Amino acid sequence: MKKIDSYLFKNFIGLLAITFFIVLFIVVMQFVWLHVDDLVGKGVPLAILGRFFFYASLVSIPIALPLAILLAALMTFGNLGERLELLAMKTAGISLFRIMRSLLILISFIVIGAFFFSNNVIPLAQKKMWTLVFSFREKSPELEVPTGEFYSGVKGRNIYVRSKDAKKKALLDVMIYDFSQGFDNANVTTADTVRITSTEDKKYLVISMINGECFENLKKQAKKEDNIPYRREVFDTKQILIEFDANFKEYDESLMANQHVSKNIQKLTHDIDSVSVLRDSLKKTYADNLWQNKLFDKQHIGNIDLLANELDTKENNKSAKNSYNIDTLFATSSQQTMKQIADFAVSKIQNIYSDVQYNTSVINEADYFYARHNVEWHLKFTLSFACLIFFFIGAPLGAIINKGGLGMPAVVSIALFIVYYIINTTGQKMAREHIWEVWQGMWLSSAVLLPIGIFLTYKAATDSVLFNSETYKKIISIATGFFKKITK
Repeated sequence: MKKIDSYLFKNFIGLLAITFFIVLFIVVMQFVWLHVDDLVGKGVPLAILGRFFFYASLVSIPIALPLAILLAALMTFGNLGERLELLAMKTAGISLFRIMRSLLILISFIVIGAFFFSNNVIPLAQKKMWTLVFSFREKSPELEVPTGEFYSGVKGRNIYVRSKDAKKKALLDVMIYDFSQGFDNANVTTADTVRITSTEDKKYLVISMINGECFENLKKQAKKEDNIPYRREVFDTKQILIEFDANFKEYDESLMANQHVSKNIQKLTHDIDSVSVLRDSLKKTYADNLWQNKLFDKQHIGNIDLLANELDTKENNKSAKNSYNIDTLFATSSQQTMKQIADFAVSKIQNIYSDVQYNTSVINEADYFYARHNVEWHLKFTLSFACLIFFFIGAPLGAIINKGGLGMPAVVSIALFIVYYIINTTGQKMAREHIWEVWQGMWLSSAVLLPIGIFLTYKAATDSVLFNSETYKKIISIATGFFKKITK
């Protein structure tokens, strides 16, 4: 390895490692923030939370890596330009492509590695992570009753606490509304002092109450609506056992086995081909049934036999039945026959509509399955290819800007990544909703950013002026003068 290659390699690797972990931390925190409601107040064990953050970090790598490469490339070549090292290399006759060669080889290995990582590691990590997320959602929250407001964390009950005794770990002046038997059979309990504990197996709550009263509505036993009995109980001490499973139960990973996020290229390809054949077969079968059964034929919907029979009875001409026009028959029939025909037509159309609705839902389900799997298939390639595109944007842009550090490069990188994220998200949405073909939506961001990368590389390689304000002022003045001549 040449000294110049070794020098660039060391500079780039150091910056890439730093920026990658910073970006990965931000992406993981953003993902966790989206699911904070599933985590907060659940009392999930630290070991389980550690696994969740580990899987979330693995899943976020394909998103964080392109931005880290963009930022590291921009900072590396910005530092070279700011220290005039890039100018010295070019003065010595070394082209920009030769300077980028060692890093380009490294990025090629990263792109290949990112693809295999997305294909083999990401599906497994996503299966485990989403299994934990669904497990978190079913976990009962930890019991933390606030003061001065109703707490509904216990199923079927609302608890109101006026104050707390921290030393005795007791709740004071408590009201418990029990709606577990329905609102009409409510049970209201008040107590001066209440302590809430869990059983050893954490499957039940033990509510111990001191000095209180209990009022129970007995509407089920009422013989008349205006005379509803109730039961009143005064107690010194009382205990209530309530079912409240506070244990963490992790779902089986087979829950995610058939989801697109847990499949690699081979499984996605197989399932896409299978559902494509099934979807096309369903569409053809449903279309054939509609036309073969003549469901949209006015002759069948209008029940021409009934009309013809009535007219034939009047004219005593059975042989002329097939020569009648349906509109003529309907116009000359009796009111009772018209009503029968209308009812028959409405019933027939309702049956057709129900069949079409059912068939449409089946086909839409197949389309949804196809789109999700196809999007995930393309995602394996687009995220890896984005690493290469961002390198060809960051390296020449850093050489043009000639600014290192985390100031200008960070601002430019974030702005470019936001543009990429918006375009990529829009393309994925278009693909999932069948507005565009899947490949069009998934490769939209690459189609937009690749020409920008080629343009910036060309400008940096030819030392063309790109950010010179005087050049743009001259272009604006020429355009303004041209428009003034046209308006005159």
